[in-house]
Amino acid sequence: MIQVENLTKIFDQKSGNPFYAVDELNFTVNKGEIVVLLGVNGAGKTTTMRMLSTILRPDSGTATIEGYDILTQPREVRAHLGFLSGDTGLYGRLTAREVITYFGRLYDVSPAGIKARIAHMADLLDMHEFLDRKVDLLSTGMKQKVSIARSIIHDPPVMIFDEPTSGLDILTAKNIVTFIHRCREEGKCVVFSTHIMREAERIADRIVMIHQGKLLAQGSWEELREETGLRDLDDIFIYFVEKIVEEASDELAENTDNL
Repeated sequence: MIQVENLTKIFDQKSGNPFYAVDELNFTVNKGEIVVLLGVNGAGKTTTMRMLSTILRPDSGTATIEGYDILTQPREVRAHLGFLSGDTGLYGRLTAREVITYFGRLYDVSPAGIKARIAHMADLLDMHEFLDRKVDLLSTGMKQKVSIARSIIHDPPVMIFDEPTSGLDILTAKNIVTFIHRCREEGKCVVFSTHIMREAERIADRIVMIHQGKLLAQGSWEELREETGLRDLDDIFIYFVEKIVEEASDELAENTDNL
């Protein structure tokens, strides 16, 4: 599972003022569950994903992946994690099989294990046709399947998807969503980030809403609808944004009155 505790990342701005890309974020993701990290562009989703995958180091707070701390046990975290984004780099001069094999070796998977996993993933993702074709000659959808395969060659229990359908055609995006549902069926812990409301509606067991680096709201569909009295996710998201704006305005007015 994933457990995020007060996760914070601060970047310096040219003005000299600190920018809180992620500000004391808390949430959990359980086994066999898909949690969608939902927010507009620039909300802090990608920064959160990069901290969870140990690419970025938080300034405060921490998170655990399968019980391993991202600060003190990054190697163990990476061994139990599969990370996929919409712009995963691939080696164009290698074949799909060679790329997947290379990453299998990086994860210390045995040669026999790599061969078995490639065969399994080729069946799962319908890759037999292009396994031995160079990546530069593959379509966008084929490349994304290779990216998936290289991310799960070590069969990780936790999967992180950072806007993996961004820029993809509708059929390729559908394949990604189908794969994510399979991960849940296998009991994997899945966290998926998106700014597309309809995509969140199709995928999520629970939704964690983020706005300007802060936790906006979180809960299951039923919980969010019951709390707001609304049915449409767009309306629910806007409801919570307007709520924090109103609370901030009230706080400012109160502080002004006390001056």
